[in-house]
Amino acid sequence: MNRYRDYNTYLQEIFGERVQKIPLDAGLSCPNRDGTLSSQGCIYCDALGSGTGAFSCRGESVPEQIDRAKAFLAKRYRARKFIAYFQSFTNTYGPLDQLKQLYDAALSRPDMVGLSVATRPDCIDPERLRLLSSYRPDHLVWVELGLQSAHDETLRLINRGHDSTCFKEAVRLAKTYDLNVCAHIILGLPGETSVMMRETACFLAELPIDGVKIHSLYVLQDTAMGALYHSGRFEPMTRDHYIETVVQVLELLPPDLVIQRLTGDPPKTGLLAPLWTLEKQKNLDMIRNALERENTWQGRLYR
Repeated sequence: MNRYRDYNTYLQEIFGERVQKIPLDAGLSCPNRDGTLSSQGCIYCDALGSGTGAFSCRGESVPEQIDRAKAFLAKRYRARKFIAYFQSFTNTYGPLDQLKQLYDAALSRPDMVGLSVATRPDCIDPERLRLLSSYRPDHLVWVELGLQSAHDETLRLINRGHDSTCFKEAVRLAKTYDLNVCAHIILGLPGETSVMMRETACFLAELPIDGVKIHSLYVLQDTAMGALYHSGRFEPMTRDHYIETVVQVLELLPPDLVIQRLTGDPPKTGLLAPLWTLEKQKNLDMIRNALERENTWQGRLYR
C-alpha cells in the first residue's frame, strides 16, 4: 500500500518515466530583503534564499545551470526529462519581460517538460499568472507558494511579511488561471505546538491546492534564527517529534494532494541544528515506517 501520494509517482503517471527537477538560481531578489517589506528576510532564511547560489556565488546563467545539472542527473538517474525549478528567493519578483526571458530560456530545450516557480503569495498578480499559464499547452506548470504556517502570530514572529489571508487569496487567484499550486509549510517554527501544526494542515485541506511541501525547520549560521538558537531561546524539534507530526499532518491532508517533500534538505555548510536533518533518506524511511507501524495513510482523517 502506497501510504501517501508521492511526487515521483505522480510524474511517472504523467510522463511514463522518471523526471528530475533542476533547481535554478535566477538572480532575483525578494521584497522581504530588498527593503520593500523588510531588509532582514524571514528569520530562517540565509543569504542564498534557500537556493543553490549558482548565480549569486558562481555567476552561472540559467542555461549553464541546466546543462551542468542535466549531465549529473542523466548519469545518476538515467533521466531524460526535466523540470525547470526556479527555487532561489522570489521568482515572480521582477519585470515581466525579464521573467519571460528567464522562463523561455529554461524551457527552450525539448527535454524540459515542466516549469515550477517558487514565489511568495504577495508577489503574484494576473499578469504574472497569465505568463505562467501561457506555458501550459506544452509543459507541466506549477506555482509554489510559501505559507509556512496558517497562524498569523507565527508569520509575524518569523518576519514573513504577509498573513494567511494573503496566501488564501493567492491560491484562489492562481487557480483562476488553471495553474497547479503547491503550498510550502515548515514544521517546528518557534512557538508552534503540535496542535498548531495540525491546524495548518487543516487550513490547507480547505483550499484548492494540488500539492504540498513539508519542510523540517533547520537553523543556519548568519540568520536571525541562528541568533535565537545561540542565545538558548529556541530549541529545534527532535527527530521523533518531527516524524510523529509529519504522520499527523499527512492524515489530515486530502488523499489526492501530491506530496512533493516530506523533510528539509539543509546545506552541510552553515548548519547549526538539528543535525539529524542531514540524514534525509533515514528520515524518509522513518516516516514510511511510522505510517506502516500505525497503519495509517494520507487522508485518513481528512473530512
